[in-house]
Amino acid sequence: MLKIGETIPAFTLPIQGDVSVTIPTGKPMVLYFYPKDDTPGCTIEAKEFTEFKSQFSEIGVEIFGMSPDTTKKHDKFVDKHELAISLISDESKTILGSYGVWAEKSMYGRTYMGVERTTLLIDAKGIIVEVWQKVKVKGHVEAVLEKAKTHFG
Repeated sequence: MLKIGETIPAFTLPIQGDVSVTIPTGKPMVLYFYPKDDTPGCTIEAKEFTEFKSQFSEIGVEIFGMSPDTTKKHDKFVDKHELAISLISDESKTILGSYGVWAEKSMYGRTYMGVERTTLLIDAKGIIVEVWQKVKVKGHVEAVLEKAKTHFG
């Protein structure tokens, strides 16, 4: 897992709408990792980031979510919930692995590989300024916004 003060690994990957994004973008950003489109926790998180997007934009912070879902799934997810954030597709899980969020998880006594819900707040130079691991969705977006205002507001 990457830590505060480290530079993020750069990458270019597709987002919904069949376009690509290169990270870092040269602007402050939230990069959050989530397990799967259109599941309860992931939907709440994406809708809350959408709800607060204008407040992040006011301080110049972009918002990107990343999961191993395809861009087609992202398109459906965005359309269904009227999301206003960019969702990055890492089907190969290479970047998820390089960020340390593709990890062994367990549920009901079964172990499997999946995305560890994590959020990074990153400055314009690609340096991590805040990290949230094993995120609980309730109240999370507001906490990220407060830290973003502290760093960039």
